[in-house]
Amino acid sequence: MRKAAILAIAALALAGATPSLAAPQKGLKSPRAGVLCDHYLCADKAGISRELTTRYLGRAAARKLFSQGDFDATRFTFDNGVFCDTSERSCYKDRYFDSNGKRGPVDPKATAALLGKP
Repeated sequence: MRKAAILAIAALALAGATPSLAAPQKGLKSPRAGVLCDHYLCADKAGISRELTTRYLGRAAARKLFSQGDFDATRFTFDNGVFCDTSERSCYKDRYFDSNGKRGPVDPKATAALLGKP
C-alpha cells in the first residue's frame, strides 16, 4: 500500500514537470520555394515581406508586423530563434556572436529553404 502511494506521488510529480521540460520547438514553414514563415512573419531572399506575410498569415498579421515602425527587413529572427541576414545570404542557429565576435553556426536547412543555397 505504501509502495503504491509513493509510486502515485512520483507519477504526479513527473506529470506536472513534463510540460515545462518537453515544450515543443516551434518550426518554420515553407509554403513555397524561397519563402519561410513562422507565426508572425514571412520572408524571402529580399527579407521580411509584407506581401508574403499577408498572403500566408493574413492581413492582421502583416498590419501588426509593419505597424512597429521602420526596421531593417533584411535581418530578422524567427520565433524559433533562427536568425537570417539576407544581405549576408545566410541563416544561423541563433543571432548571437561568440567571444571572438564570430556568428554562431549556420543553419543549413533554413539557409537552403530561404536563399536556395546549401
